[in-house]
Amino acid sequence: MFLTLSLITLTAPATAQMSGTEFDAYTRGHTFYYGAGGAPYGGEEYLDNRRVRWSFLDGKCQDGQWYEEDGMICFIYENRPEPQCWSFERSADGLVARFGGPRAMAELYEVEKSEEPLMCLGPEIGV
Repeated sequence: MFLTLSLITLTAPATAQMSGTEFDAYTRGHTFYYGAGGAPYGGEEYLDNRRVRWSFLDGKCQDGQWYEEDGMICFIYENRPEPQCWSFERSADGLVARFGGPRAMAELYEVEKSEEPLMCLGPEIGV
């Protein structure tokens, strides 16, 4: 009996990777703040029509869009046209994102989910 219970515990399904439809339903209309390694990392506002606005929390924002490809959520930003693809999962504490590219990167995790827009400063004026 003990062996059976142990095997059931070990084979419990892990959190599943989110599809584009699930990701859109969970994120659209919200701003998420992400952390990495116990420190703030950035924030992203998820808008209609798969549009996004990203900031490293410095007041400078980048507009972009996302799409689903090969089970990953890929982002393209106005100043960075090459796609950045991530896998997203929902944990008990919120979203967890893992970069799918060749660079090694710690996972990002949801710190806060807000209905307020991302804080973006206006364009820089002058020299």
